[in-house]
Amino acid sequence: MKGKTKSPLPENRPRKPTLLVASLPILVLMVCLAVAIIIYDGSPHIPLIMASCVAGIISLILGNKWKDVETGFINTIQMSMQAILILMIVGALVGCWILSGTVPTMIYYGLKILSPAIFLVATCIICAIVSLATGSSWTTAGTVGIALIGVGVGLGIPTPQIAGAIISGAYFGDKMSPLSDTTNLAPAMAGTNLFVHIRHMFYTVTPSIIIALIVFAILGFKYAGKPLDVAQLNEIFAGLEASGSLNPILLLPPVLVIVLVVKKMPAIPGLLCGIAAGAILAVLVQGANFGDIVNVLNDGYTSETGVLMVDELLTRGGVQGMMYTVSLIMCAMVFGGIMEQSGMLGTLAESLLRFAKGTGSLVFVTILSCFLVNLLAADQYLSIVIPGRMYKDEFAKRRLHPKNLSRCLEDCGTLTSPFIPWNTCGAYMSTTLGVSCLAYAPYCVLNYVNPIISIIYGFTGFSMEKLKPEESVLEV
Repeated sequence: MKGKTKSPLPENRPRKPTLLVASLPILVLMVCLAVAIIIYDGSPHIPLIMASCVAGIISLILGNKWKDVETGFINTIQMSMQAILILMIVGALVGCWILSGTVPTMIYYGLKILSPAIFLVATCIICAIVSLATGSSWTTAGTVGIALIGVGVGLGIPTPQIAGAIISGAYFGDKMSPLSDTTNLAPAMAGTNLFVHIRHMFYTVTPSIIIALIVFAILGFKYAGKPLDVAQLNEIFAGLEASGSLNPILLLPPVLVIVLVVKKMPAIPGLLCGIAAGAILAVLVQGANFGDIVNVLNDGYTSETGVLMVDELLTRGGVQGMMYTVSLIMCAMVFGGIMEQSGMLGTLAESLLRFAKGTGSLVFVTILSCFLVNLLAADQYLSIVIPGRMYKDEFAKRRLHPKNLSRCLEDCGTLTSPFIPWNTCGAYMSTTLGVSCLAYAPYCVLNYVNPIISIIYGFTGFSMEKLKPEESVLEV
């Protein structure tokens, strides 16, 4: 008698997390962050690691293998490696440009030209133009942004307001530039054309930047009639002059970087060329030697002019000066990677979709999801990729043109990232500009007005274009 053939064993697939289970690591993260930062004035690194441990244990309980968990967060860290490398390079660039006299020269001439009344508006516009040309909010903040902080401080304007104007302008340009990585990523996730996507963003970005400029103009009026502290300005000028030679030729490195990026050179080699130009000028103009350059690139520049305000502005930079931020990003990436690999992020997004009954609520849920992924996964790329993947079919099912989804992804995914201290963008902006996320957040007008306008359009139906009867998602 022939033996019975045994049926193959069912594949041991990991279980899908419930909403309660998916919410547990978030609860742990919120409690640990609150206790560490608010009560003990600590850093967010260890709370992120604690929450990652909880997320990892839950992932294993759900049936995931440790190898898969590890692969999940390693892959997520790899996604952020370009951002980490840029962060380290910008640290070196800042130190080099201070040593060469580039940053002091930018501050010096900025103080000569700009007045307090128009400073915030001018800052926003300048950063918007530079970011539009380069496609990079990070490059903008790390170059002209640092100089504008110095100018604004010299004019007596609070640094959180200056940082808010810098970030608003930088993210406007980043969002509208075809050179921007996020501007290319959003339509790719939604399934639409790059320039169709950019044109569609004009509906939300135009009123947002107008509101931002009006707010900055109103804030500027506060300083219009205020007499300049001439004694303080003269002290700053004296400190800048004491830092080294000041010469218009020292403005060549930032001009070079902007030109190279406009010519479509990738950010990393473009910034490295900026460092090389700064190093050459440091030798030719300031008399620096090889040892000075190497030490500043690694450890940053230490200003010893004797003028406290100038020394605080110019003591910064270096690869090592960015290591706090790099380690924070890596901790955040581990947490985000485990949350995505285990399906917990997906569960959270799906639970939100249940409330999306109409177009307005669908837009609201998409915007909210982008913010939550920025908060939990700590990376703006994931805040575009994950909601884009989650809601693409839902937008198609409702016959909404994919450019509506791509616009939502950028309206929130890109713009809310600098609000979160442990997000790659928040960590970068706060470290580069020397202002905490919580301090500058109220003044990043464009960044919080834009998502609100996007939600309003969703509920009113304004500019929410439908697919034509003869169109399919694959054709747009």
